[in-house]
Amino acid sequence: MEQVTPAIRDLARLLLAVEAHRSGHPEGEAHAAQSAFELLGLHLSKLVGVAGLQALLVRALAMAKPEASWLAAVRVQGDATLEGFSETAQQQSAEAIAEGSAALLAQLLGLLVTFIGEALTLRLVRGAWPEAQLEDRNLGAEETSA
Repeated sequence: MEQVTPAIRDLARLLLAVEAHRSGHPEGEAHAAQSAFELLGLHLSKLVGVAGLQALLVRALAMAKPEASWLAAVRVQGDATLEGFSETAQQQSAEAIAEGSAALLAQLLGLLVTFIGEALTLRLVRGAWPEAQLEDRNLGAEETSA
C-alpha cells in the first residue's frame, strides 16, 4: 500500500527546508532533519503517546529504507528517538541526506494521513511549523468517486 503521494513528498521537502532555515544549524542538513523529526515527534506524541510515535517511526523507517539505503543504520529507540540518524547522515552526500530525510518524513506523514486523516495531519504539521506556507494544501490522499 502506497501512502506517499507526490503532494506528501513535497510537504516533507518543504518542512525540511523550513526547519533548516529556522534552525540555522552549522552542522547542516543532517542536524536540521534530526530537529524536524524531534519537533514533529513532540507534537505527535501528545496525540498518540510515545509508544504510538515509536510504532509509527518504526514503520516509516522500514518503508523508507528502500529509497535510502543509509537509513538501514538508523534505529528507533524506546523513547521514539532516531539513534544513529545524525551520525550516519553526516557520512552521506548532501543529496543523499536530503533524499533519505524526505523519504522518512514523507513515509511518516503518509502513515499519519492514513491513520488520522489529512485534516488532522495538516493541523498537527501547522502546530509544529506555523511559519510554513500550508494554506489550501491538499495531500492528494483522498480518492474521488466517479
